Amino acid sequence: MKISSGAVVEGGTSLNYKTGNWRDQRPEIDPESCKQCGICQEVCPDDAVRQVRDRYEIDYNFCKGCGICAYECTAEAIRMKNEEK
Repeated sequence: MKISSGAVVEGGTSLNYKTGNWRDQRPEIDPESCKQCGICQEVCPDDAVRQVRDRYEIDYNFCKGCGICAYECTAEAIRMKNEEK
């Protein structure tokens, strides 16, 4: 990102920064329990939940482990697990 005189003249993008290594917990989706409602995708602040064909997946390159998706999942199909590094 370039800044000149306080103005952003060239936009940055979070796609250039893999922020997933910040987390200490990770959400895991149980495909058997998932009802494909899409709430997890809507509430994810990092746009890390994606629909791939007929299921939802988490892009761990960008997921910070905030747990919002698990909290909002009405089917309780998403569980937070300790991150193993």
